[in-house]
Amino acid sequence: MKVYVEVYGCTANKGDASLIKGLIKESDHKLVDNLEDADASVILTCTVIDTTEQRMLSRLKKLKDSGKKVVVAGCMASAQSDKIKSIIPEANLLPPQYSHHIVDILNGKKTQFIEKNKTAFPKHFDEIFAPISISEGCMFSCSYCITSIARGKLKSYPISEISRDVCIAVKNGCKEIQLTSQDTSSYGLDLNTDLGNLLREISIIKDNFRVRVGMMNPYTCLKNLDSILDGFDDSKIYKFVHLPVQSGDDVILEKMNRKYSVNEFIKIVEIFRDKYPNITISTDIIVGFPSETDDQFQNTIDLLNTIKPDITNITRFSARPFTKAKDLKGRIKTEIVKERSRKLTEICSNISKEKNKKHIGKKYNILITEKGKDNTYVGRAGNYKPIVVEEKFDIGEFIPVEINKAESTYLVGSII
Repeated sequence: MKVYVEVYGCTANKGDASLIKGLIKESDHKLVDNLEDADASVILTCTVIDTTEQRMLSRLKKLKDSGKKVVVAGCMASAQSDKIKSIIPEANLLPPQYSHHIVDILNGKKTQFIEKNKTAFPKHFDEIFAPISISEGCMFSCSYCITSIARGKLKSYPISEISRDVCIAVKNGCKEIQLTSQDTSSYGLDLNTDLGNLLREISIIKDNFRVRVGMMNPYTCLKNLDSILDGFDDSKIYKFVHLPVQSGDDVILEKMNRKYSVNEFIKIVEIFRDKYPNITISTDIIVGFPSETDDQFQNTIDLLNTIKPDITNITRFSARPFTKAKDLKGRIKTEIVKERSRKLTEICSNISKEKNKKHIGKKYNILITEKGKDNTYVGRAGNYKPIVVEEKFDIGEFIPVEINKAESTYLVGSII
């Protein structure tokens, strides 16, 4: 059977896709690059916000019209199976915890799903990027989050098995290892270890590659902060931290069930910057959470002006099914949410550009990761800043550059 795989959403979904592709390649089935050439399609869905859900439902309708066998994986397969079945009644569902059963489903085999470590199965990586799952699920539930419902409780994988996955990826030519989970700083809390120990073990693997650590919840980051900080020491680890704060107001954070305060978030950022002055800080903000007042929104603006993150991902609140936030009172009017989002986007864009200007004149050894626009190439510095170069290079090559221009979302460099 010829199988087409497409993936949407987060890096965790991309990690699941690499597992699914790896198992298909080792089976009697064959991967193809186009739906038209396939006998079956596998779609890894995302449902983090309503607009994404609508996009998935639209795509499912097109897959149904193709007349081919459809396997729906990803978070919708776990959290919203009824919506999938309303569009494709005969769809095969493959929740994230059971991605390793893909061949059984393609073969039409009726089997009882059993959860196993994703590190126990072969992977297929298409490019120099290797998204590698270090755990499944989350140790607690934010009030607005459907992902924790879809992916279940925390299950960390053994360090030895993760390191083996990294070794295999590097031997196969991967240069950027993307450690992924719902919350990377939760890693090991169920195994009497932590993310710092994992990073130190990965750092001793020989070869020239880089490691990007995925999103960390401030609450769990605080639990093992000293160890995590030390884990970032090696030059293989990008000095990049994705630390979503979601709001600059403690009352809203409590309603979100985030379990940390604004001051604790600020403390983490300051500690990382004290040890790694050139680090890139990325954060997330939810605008228009139910009952958010003008003063509480202003607290978020004040926080961002205080910490000045390099990157801020802004999302308008989206009520998700089965979450506590869906039933909260005080829903903010759409026009107010749009205006707050617009205002915050402008502020954060200005902050990002000012931060990037400070890199002009600096020299970095960057990893070329992809082709850019207009015959340019894009590389990543040690702090994960994207740097555009006009010269032609091979993907996966390391080159020295000097920064000569800064935009809000990227830097421009020339070879030295």
